[in-house]
Amino acid sequence: MGQAYTVSVEDYLKSIYELSRPAGPSGSAAASEVAARLGVAPPSVSAMVRRLVRQGLVSHEPYGGLNLTKKGRAVALQMVRRHRVIEAYLVTALGYSWDEVHGEAERLEHAASPELINRMAAAIGEPAVDPHGAPIPTAHGKLAEPKYRTLAALTPGEKARIVRVEDEDPELLRYLGSMRFVPGTTVHCLKREPYDGPLTIRAGSKSHVIGLPLAQRILVNAP
Repeated sequence: MGQAYTVSVEDYLKSIYELSRPAGPSGSAAASEVAARLGVAPPSVSAMVRRLVRQGLVSHEPYGGLNLTKKGRAVALQMVRRHRVIEAYLVTALGYSWDEVHGEAERLEHAASPELINRMAAAIGEPAVDPHGAPIPTAHGKLAEPKYRTLAALTPGEKARIVRVEDEDPELLRYLGSMRFVPGTTVHCLKREPYDGPLTIRAGSKSHVIGLPLAQRILVNAP
């Protein structure tokens, strides 16, 4: 059995991973970003970072970003697996909607053992992604993070398939669901207004006008 960590340590490592993820395995997260994400004061982050460095979980150069070590990344990915498996289980086995599961997973992920998570994953067929399209790490800590384009990158006439959306905001998920902007849906860019204007996107038989800030939060792949 691996070393046990406190809830705070697990939350910090998962937050650093999620903030640095867009830049790839060598990406870093700013301490200010971690403070904002966790809703804590900067001095608290500084104290925790010193603790994480002593434990060999994070590396931090003065005035630089926070980087997960190999050990820290392994712990973070374990937390990511717990969270995403729980979300998938709640939707698949218990009938939750995709906008209800993030908060539940946040509360349950620290209490669930690896054995329980593995059994939950097996019970629903070892899903590769969670309900929002995020890939689920394997039980051995392997995770493929494909590089996808955002909906905002589409040009008029181009088609794409939605593969992933952000999961933290239930209202956003309900809004996207009402437009069928969910993983697996093929969308067609009909129009793009100049000067960073909105996009007109068709999903199914309906067209919707989508602002760039929202379009940048939706990841797509070739249909």
